[in-house]
Amino acid sequence: MPFSTLSPAPWYNRLAETGLLTGLLLRAAAPAVAQQPAVPVTITVDVAKSLAPMQPMWAYFGYDEPNYTTMKDGQKLLTELAALSPTPVYVRTHNLLTTGDGTAALKWGSTNAYTEDKKGRPVYDWKIVDGIFDSYISRGMKPIAQIGFMPEALSTHPVPYRHHWKPGDNYNDIYTGWAYPPKDYAKWGELVYQWVKHCVARYGETEVQSWPWELWNEPNIGYWKGTPEEYQKLFDYTEQAVHRACPAAQLGGPETTDPRDPKAAAFLRNFLTHCVSGTNYATGKTGTRLDFITFHAKGRPQVVDGHVRMNMGVQLRNAVEGFKVVAEFPTLKNLPIIIGENDPEGCAACSVELSPQNAYRNGTMYSSYTAASYAHLYALAAQYQVNLRGAVSWSFEFENQPWFAGFRDLATNGVDKPVLNVFRMLGLMGTGHRVQVTSPTALPLAETANPDRSPQPDISALAATDARSASVLVWNYHNDDLPAPPAEVEVVLRGLTVPQALLQHYRIDQDHSNAYAAWQRMGSPQNVSAEQRATLEQAGQLALLTSPSWVSSKNGETVLHFTLPRQGVSLLRLSW
Repeated sequence: MPFSTLSPAPWYNRLAETGLLTGLLLRAAAPAVAQQPAVPVTITVDVAKSLAPMQPMWAYFGYDEPNYTTMKDGQKLLTELAALSPTPVYVRTHNLLTTGDGTAALKWGSTNAYTEDKKGRPVYDWKIVDGIFDSYISRGMKPIAQIGFMPEALSTHPVPYRHHWKPGDNYNDIYTGWAYPPKDYAKWGELVYQWVKHCVARYGETEVQSWPWELWNEPNIGYWKGTPEEYQKLFDYTEQAVHRACPAAQLGGPETTDPRDPKAAAFLRNFLTHCVSGTNYATGKTGTRLDFITFHAKGRPQVVDGHVRMNMGVQLRNAVEGFKVVAEFPTLKNLPIIIGENDPEGCAACSVELSPQNAYRNGTMYSSYTAASYAHLYALAAQYQVNLRGAVSWSFEFENQPWFAGFRDLATNGVDKPVLNVFRMLGLMGTGHRVQVTSPTALPLAETANPDRSPQPDISALAATDARSASVLVWNYHNDDLPAPPAEVEVVLRGLTVPQALLQHYRIDQDHSNAYAAWQRMGSPQNVSAEQRATLEQAGQLALLTSPSWVSSKNGETVLHFTLPRQGVSLLRLSW
């Protein structure tokens, strides 16, 4: 991912100081390393061999800062997200019960939903949180309604409460008064009841029943300053309150961190044990109702020899270990699973300026990684026979930040990044059935989910069909951000029952669907003119590689040839 030497962004000099920039520029000038097969890659798609429904588990997004929702660029991005999916998009955000005036900041947000008067009586104010949920509902989206964090008036340790974290600060500084247990569990339960009851009155019971409600975020680390048992107690009181207000509502948890960590896996396992056979803190009975299960799966990119090396295997192994824990509970193993944060690494607000391993975020490495990782997740869910409902990309936008500052986001200053176009491609694949794909250059699942995975490229595809179309998502991904020749790809579609189909070939690469590359060609300006903005906005949209054309089928087989650059993604969509 080379950086322009003209009009550098503020983080350019910092990258030069770290040595990463030097390595990037040296490898950009070096001869390309031939790592591709010498012969064309043949990917075979059998449209007659259905594997499973094309569950849109990718149509899930999330972010820390809820107040960005109602800001200018947040509103624009929500409209784009709603438009890209054939089914409702789900949105998860933190801080929906945090005390404050609604001012947005990195890793922070507030709604002031709960305060108390001088006599300690509850005061409920739903104005800000209603504005957030209204933004979703008006677009046909659905909140993953996260119940958290602790209002200042209920916290057992309220001071200090508001943090002022910024990139480069100690991450542990964010865990202030909002992270503590309540001083009164009954008041907490009543807050939850009043909120759900209010939502039923505002949006209707049928709508609220369709939302996944969940308790807290990452309670096995600093986000929860209580004990595991206190979290279980909080869940019991929350469950009682949610279902008192809306009996058919869906409530899940515990949103723990990566299950490859034995401590995180133990927290998840102990929570599930409590739900199955523990003593309910609120009722005294055995067990607690649980409607779906959540945990996180993150990767771990690094800087190696002057370039970024992703670690998709770490992320996928986290998913696998979570699936395994759930499978230990026969009465729970068929419950829906939502991977509440499903990302290449752990800190969306940590920009490339201070975290050079995050230099993958602006360009095509993020988009090819996303295409490959979601496809592999489909396969892993099938292999482990779990009910994977959704996998949340913890990425949104950061309002009023420098252009392409290297946050993990989908857009910068209202301009879409290449990664957003992968989700547009997935949306165009529809909700039919996934079908069989065979590729000699696809990494086997066992190797894909291995943190010490092979240095070979992963050139493969995800395919789906419905009554009137067939779609093939093809990627040329590699863990190392190093130059390489493009791949010559042959896609053979078998089992087609129509003589002709209209082919639309969409592409993400350096020249297509890539506002970052367009911005670099402008000289990487931070003061973007109106004309430049219009150019960048157009460059950020999903683009066709070629004009639509008619292709023929012979003996039920259609063959397509094209060149796919390293870290490029193509969507071949045939309709009839």
